[in-house]
Order: sequence, then C-alpha cells, then structure tokens
Amino acid sequence: MTLKLSTHLSVNVRGLPRRPRALTTGARIGVFAPASPAEEKSVSAGIDELRGLGFAPCEFAARKPEAYFAGTEAARREEFIVLLKDSGVDGLVALRGGYGSNYLLDESLVKSLNSPKCVVGFSDITTLQIYLWQTCGWVTVYGPMLAAGFAAGAGATGGYDKESFLQAVSKTDGGWTLQLQGEALAAGEAEGRLLGGCMTLLEATIGTPWELDTRDAILLLEDRAMKPYQVDRVLMHLKQAGKLTGVKGIVLGEFPECEPSVAGSPSVRDVCRRILSPLGVPIVFGMPVGHTPRPMLTLPLGVKARLRARGEGTLEILEPAVIP
Repeated sequence: MTLKLSTHLSVNVRGLPRRPRALTTGARIGVFAPASPAEEKSVSAGIDELRGLGFAPCEFAARKPEAYFAGTEAARREEFIVLLKDSGVDGLVALRGGYGSNYLLDESLVKSLNSPKCVVGFSDITTLQIYLWQTCGWVTVYGPMLAAGFAAGAGATGGYDKESFLQAVSKTDGGWTLQLQGEALAAGEAEGRLLGGCMTLLEATIGTPWELDTRDAILLLEDRAMKPYQVDRVLMHLKQAGKLTGVKGIVLGEFPECEPSVAGSPSVRDVCRRILSPLGVPIVFGMPVGHTPRPMLTLPLGVKARLRARGEGTLEILEPAVIP
C-alpha cells in the first residue's frame, strides 16, 4: 500500500521489503558523508579495515567542512545520489554520524531511489535509514561506519563485531542468531520486523512524511550522552505519539555516558523498565549496538526477526537482508 502525501513523496506503508545485493569479496564500497566530518587518521584506518575484509573502497576525498557539517547541503546530497546511481558502486558505508543527514531528505532524493544498495551506518544515519524504509521499503544495515567502528577494528573497544557485520551484508541463504549480551527486562518471545535505531533520531521523524511506522515491529532503541530524565522524556513522547502501540518487542542499547546527575536517582535502565514493562512485550536492555564501548553488533533493519528475552537475550534474524 502506498500513501500519497502533500509533499509529493510516496511513503511505503506496508509494502514488501526491497533487499540490496550482497557485498561479497571485491565489492566496491562508496563512502558517503551525510553528516559531520571525521579526522583523516580515522578515515585512513577505516579504509584499511574495509580492504582487510576483502572489499574495494572507492576513493574518498573529504570536502572542506562547513560549520559542523562535512560539506554544503548540496554537496552532501549530490555525493549520496551519485553513489546510488553509479553502477560501479556495490554498497555505501557512512563516514560517521554527528549531525546533518536530515538535510538530504527531499523529493530530489526519493526520485533517485531506484535499485536498492546496501547502506551501512548508525547514529545520525538513522534519519536516512528510516526515510529509505518508509519511502521505498529499503532494507538497510545498522552497523559500523568508516570513522566510527571500522577505524577501531574488529573486536576492539569502539570497534565492531566482524561476524554479525558479514552476516548482515553478505549472507543470502537464510537467517542467523545474535547473542544480545544484555539482560531481559521483561521476559517473553515475539516475532516482528526489526526497525528503529538511534532513539532521538527516530523521535525526530514524528510529524514528517517519513515518520516511522512501528506497528508489529521489534523496535531497536539506543543512544548516548543523555540524562535519564531525557531518555524518560523521549520514551514518553514515543508512547504518547502512539509509537509504542502495537510493538511486538523492544531491544535497547547500553546508553553509555548516561549516568544519573544525582547519586541514587533512577538510571536509564530504571526508566526503561518503568515506562516500557507495562507494554507486556519482551524487552532486552544493554545490547552492544550503535553507541557502545564494546564491539558493536550489526543489525539489518527491515527484516523479520524473533526476539527471545531470557537471560542475556537472543535475536534470531529470520530472513536474509541481502540477495545474491
């Protein structure tokens, strides 16, 4: 079903997911910078890591930053569109997050979304990933970026989990299971479509033509550097906006740098338990995904998954995120 909006965007409400082609050995990877700039040494380290995985990163030339952006609005949008249209580019990895991906979202972008490509990133890239899902049903990958994940390396602090990344971008013959390494806040088991990302960026889609439809979802929520009351405020907004209604299960990140301002006051974990437990759905807290000091797990967004909230929790990806 497609919903026509006054903005002239066509929003995919419940269409079939569109999977990109798998990234295999030798795949050419384009690096795009939709948000903030990165240090040159992190860029070089990230490029080397992609090469070590057997990929062929395309040449990346950093532009002159503009304020806190990695270039002008027009340049950042054009870079993304050019990489999408280039038949010699097999997949796209974001440079880093920060802020600015929302500037790419307009009618000129949706006109360029013909053949799905693997788009990898997290944090501010959530804005773009939700847009791609809602407008075109694209399956995307919530995982490491060039200067935030790949630069630190596989298995390293601030790095990424190699196995889950390769499963998400390369596995075409069925599903796999992730050990969530967290804790069950509310026990149970549920199936749904895995959606979500960085919590404040998900919240920011409310009221836009590409507002995330969370019905029947296993909802991923993670973020960093928020006080517990700020997490409380976002969760209450999501609840009051109806974004928690019909959700099948919830997986939560670690929320680093989110300690209470006053010793003994509620933690983020306490806030999540109080607001989310009454939903009566399985919930796992503390998964190393997105913003995490541990090697980040990679999750495909838009595919069906089964959440088991027992012990440290497991998430079974029920279908491949990519096609041959």
